[in-house]
Amino acid sequence: MFNKNSSVEEIINLNGSVYLIKIYSPEIAKQIKPGQFLNVKVSDSLAPLLRRPFSVSNVEGDYLFLMVNLLGEGTKILTSKKKGDPLDILGPLGNGFNLDGDYELAVFAAGGIGEAPFPFVYKTIKGAKEIISFIGGKTAKEVVEYGIENPYISTDDGSLGFKGNVVQLMEQKKELLSSKKIKIFACGPTPMLKAVQGFAAKNNYECEISTESAMACGFGICQGCAIASAHQSEKYLLVCKDGPVFNAKDVVL
Repeated sequence: MFNKNSSVEEIINLNGSVYLIKIYSPEIAKQIKPGQFLNVKVSDSLAPLLRRPFSVSNVEGDYLFLMVNLLGEGTKILTSKKKGDPLDILGPLGNGFNLDGDYELAVFAAGGIGEAPFPFVYKTIKGAKEIISFIGGKTAKEVVEYGIENPYISTDDGSLGFKGNVVQLMEQKKELLSSKKIKIFACGPTPMLKAVQGFAAKNNYECEISTESAMACGFGICQGCAIASAHQSEKYLLVCKDGPVFNAKDVVL
């Protein structure tokens, strides 16, 4: 685990309020695994006080890429930084995706900014497995395709691709999944993950989900990111320490 002063290299607007931040951080870049995250202190002042967690979207040499949705004061400060500005980063944190196994087809399911961790996953397993990607958003402005080739796209309002949500699109395209041993990798808002969880259980598909939660410490001390275990009643896991990636059978959403 590192807490290093990295620096901003470039900030790129991908789509509407979504930005890609390129960060020079060689120590973390050497160790980070697909699906792990960083906790970033966006300001030297006390406001905002808490660090912000971000999935690592991609890695190129000594550089990390974070996908950031401009929503509040913290992300406004982060996306306003300039080339050379220092960043206080804690990471790598959490458990990422398990890309091993005897599955033949990797299926990515992402809703909105949930696409964030998948370019790194995609690049890591490309060539080793076949890949199909399902990317969704409420509108065309919320669809992010960075780092993914030829995805199937859905929007709630029908402004781009299939009209409906990601799981409805997967149901429509299920013939693409029927002849292969598949594994689903999903990331997005909790209602979407719950729907993917149900889709995987119904079809007996292996599935891992990257969950979201507000995090203060990022490594299990504050106990503020609990998620219910599916196997033991009244037992909770921690998104930051036990996750953020879980086998879909292991948690209750």
